[in-house]
Amino acid sequence: MSYYTQDNDHSAVTGGQGTEDLQVYATQLSVDHRDSSNVFHFDAGLDVISSASTDNIDFVKSSASKVDARTHVNTGYNRKFGRSGITAGINGSFSIESDYTSFGTALFFSKLDASKSREISIALQMYFDDLRWGRLHDGHPEKLIYPAELRNKEWFDQYRRNSYNVEFGYYHLINRRMSIGVYPGVGYQSGLLSTPFHRVYFSDSLRRVENLPLSRLKLPIGVQLNTFVGGRWIIRTQYRFYWDDFGVVANTFNVEAAYKAGRAFTVTPFIRVYGQTAADHFKGYKEHKGAEEFYTSDYDLSKFTSLKPGVGVRYAPYSGNGRTTFNAIELRYAFYKRSDGMEAHMVTLFINYSQEKKRFRENNFIPEQNEPR
Repeated sequence: MSYYTQDNDHSAVTGGQGTEDLQVYATQLSVDHRDSSNVFHFDAGLDVISSASTDNIDFVKSSASKVDARTHVNTGYNRKFGRSGITAGINGSFSIESDYTSFGTALFFSKLDASKSREISIALQMYFDDLRWGRLHDGHPEKLIYPAELRNKEWFDQYRRNSYNVEFGYYHLINRRMSIGVYPGVGYQSGLLSTPFHRVYFSDSLRRVENLPLSRLKLPIGVQLNTFVGGRWIIRTQYRFYWDDFGVVANTFNVEAAYKAGRAFTVTPFIRVYGQTAADHFKGYKEHKGAEEFYTSDYDLSKFTSLKPGVGVRYAPYSGNGRTTFNAIELRYAFYKRSDGMEAHMVTLFINYSQEKKRFRENNFIPEQNEPR
């Protein structure tokens, strides 16, 4: 369960100015069934989104503030093939919101060497999105949503967006106290990459719908180093470089320091530093010229830096009796500050139950907010 709230004054829905006040209440249930060779996975969640700008992106009249919802489901299967060190898996996903529907699938393969100190992996992800509005309103898609004053014509002749991502991985256990992982990848998107309800105001008072190229190539690479320091500290450091042909170049540096405060308690302060250049097609409110082919005033594509500090507290008592039991509870808080003025607060509560004969292994994965979009 999590709660997210943000505020700023650069809404892309209103052309790069106007409130970005938004709240998200999210719940998610995840279930894994494991045996010695197989893992069956299922998770489902519901996000309730409240924002003033949401009221501007449908055909339904309401108050100045509106509530939207996102529902998502993911299922998967992994299999370990004996002592070969090979693990392979497949999963499928589905997500729906008022203005889009998405289907996804993924394939995964990894090979662990005989010493169990090196592992190589590859993952392929594919997402197929339909950006028409209407499924949550009357059960079937109707049309793309444009700004109210710009609905006199169809700005785009397509409504689909396809995304393909490949990530390679190399993990090496250097010694009993240190491990490193390198994760290069490539991503490609095609179709309608513009958000059709985003306005753009030009210097001559002209208004248009955001227009971006119909394809986007992304090249990320990440490095992760985990170090066990003394008897109580685990330091996790991550660096990620990102480039795309929109002109965005980004760097992310993340550090977590998990401190074992006792047999059952772990305290984890963390900090994330991020910076990116502006996309070639970005300009602010009334800064675009009418002759430009591509244009956006979405500040997610602007030049900015951000800082995200926080702390997590985890309680994980040991229980090895083989019965269904409470294993762990973790509470995390993070504050997000962006150089364009955006501020956000995030609170996440994670609760784990399991039934297993072996000692519970901690899962310290906390989803990160993706940047850039």
